[in-house]
Amino acid sequence: MTSRLHIEDLRRGEIATIVAIDRDRVDPENARQLHEMGFDEGVDVELLHRAPFGGDPIALRVGNMSVALRKRLARMVVVERAIAAE
Repeated sequence: MTSRLHIEDLRRGEIATIVAIDRDRVDPENARQLHEMGFDEGVDVELLHRAPFGGDPIALRVGNMSVALRKRLARMVVVERAIAAE
């Protein structure tokens, strides 16, 4: 069973597939930035790490890259959970 949520809602080690960028919440500059970092529909992401004391930024594996992403941008990426964290 799958469920839709935002990247920031994932637990460490969870893998999800990007299903959409919330175009109502993202301005064109942030949309371009997300695209350049590889956040596109159909791409798998894995939450690797959260910074201490508030968890901002978060470290993610996006395809074959590791990137850090602020939570405000992570809220704009809609994902579908694929594999539960251990």
